[in-house]
Amino acid sequence: MAFESLSERIQGALKKLRGRGKLSEADVDAAMREVRMALLEADVNFKVAGAFTKRVKERAVGVEVMESLTPGQQVVKVVHEELTNLMGEQERRLESASQPPTVILLLGLQGSGKTTTAAKLAHHLRGRGRHPIMVAGDIHRPAAADQLAQLGGRIGVDVRRPEGDETPRALVANAVSEAKKDGKDTVIVDTAGRLHIDEALMDELESMATATDVTETLLVLDAMIGQDAVNMAEEFASRIPITGVVMTKLDGDARGGAALSVLEVTGCPIKFAGMGEKIEDLEVFHPERMASRILGMGDVLTLIEKAERGMDEKRAKEMGERLLSDQFTLDDFLEQLQQVRQMGPLDQLMSMIPGAAQQMGSAEVDERELTKTEAIIRSMTPRERANPDIIKRSRRRRIANGSGTRVQDVNRLLKQYRTTREMFKQMSKGKMPRGKMPKMPFFN
Repeated sequence: MAFESLSERIQGALKKLRGRGKLSEADVDAAMREVRMALLEADVNFKVAGAFTKRVKERAVGVEVMESLTPGQQVVKVVHEELTNLMGEQERRLESASQPPTVILLLGLQGSGKTTTAAKLAHHLRGRGRHPIMVAGDIHRPAAADQLAQLGGRIGVDVRRPEGDETPRALVANAVSEAKKDGKDTVIVDTAGRLHIDEALMDELESMATATDVTETLLVLDAMIGQDAVNMAEEFASRIPITGVVMTKLDGDARGGAALSVLEVTGCPIKFAGMGEKIEDLEVFHPERMASRILGMGDVLTLIEKAERGMDEKRAKEMGERLLSDQFTLDDFLEQLQQVRQMGPLDQLMSMIPGAAQQMGSAEVDERELTKTEAIIRSMTPRERANPDIIKRSRRRRIANGSGTRVQDVNRLLKQYRTTREMFKQMSKGKMPRGKMPKMPFFN
């Protein structure tokens, strides 16, 4: 999960302030020292970390906090606001050309994820009614063009490859002309990369950037390399006007410092975040929502958006009716689990639910448990899935053998199913469920 270590450290420092009826300046100083150390360990630029904690402290020892009835909570509010400001206050949307097509140039070093990001961006824009094409602008590495063509085939987006001795500049200009003729409203250009920045690369990118009216020039940065990503952004921005950043691999165990530093150091806002390897795993970057995730407040809006994209509205309504009318079968249970998986990695989804981390305690999200659950249900006959009450001892042994699991696993799943069904049965009668919520089949 993105910012996991940073999130734990900051939450730990602020937890000591919560619940106190009064705060001293020494209390705030101690908390800010911990926060600053957490930021530095997350590879946040040292000047950015110092300026951030200074701003928080100045506000935290002011009247706004000290005279509050809940000063600890007010400090958390201040930290949330300052984190949001640090990352850009609000989302920065892509600009559109006054006359189509909108041209988006993707820059970055080799290995930053440019080619995959081009396809993710095309898929993202298609889902919002745009008609993009992609341009394989790396004429030095045929494998890059092949990869882009494969990705384009998967998402149904045309890819323009270089022809003959076509230069990168001519390739971009010709692709834009063809897009106009074909009624395409967006041209996404995947450019060449190197292992490091050199004059030849920058000259080529400048040539492509001036080949036509470019609307957006997005720099693709790998979050896993930390502060080096910010240094790289400074170098690119010194030669080419950058309009925004795409931060990739923010789903990994990244220290996250680049995401917190890049705007302050370079003036370039983050516009998108890569949150996984799937083609759907590109999110519009919302500073306020990311600040909430870091502070353990969840991100319900992004969770709702993921659910809306991943679930059919009509089918979701039917499923809700089945739940409340006590007709919920194991086939329905399996369908719900599959839809949850389509929304993204489970640890990311849980981080978006306010208070989920505290409720989970030491429990760990485990994708393998969900896979095991699917295998068990698929080993049942259609009659067994429709009527689980007939699954007695001999059937349980057969299902366990067929799914490569233990009888105890089958028993646990059936108990989870019955508890869930009973809970919704009570809710349909207007009663609040008693006892603990059923343990979901993806916790250890």
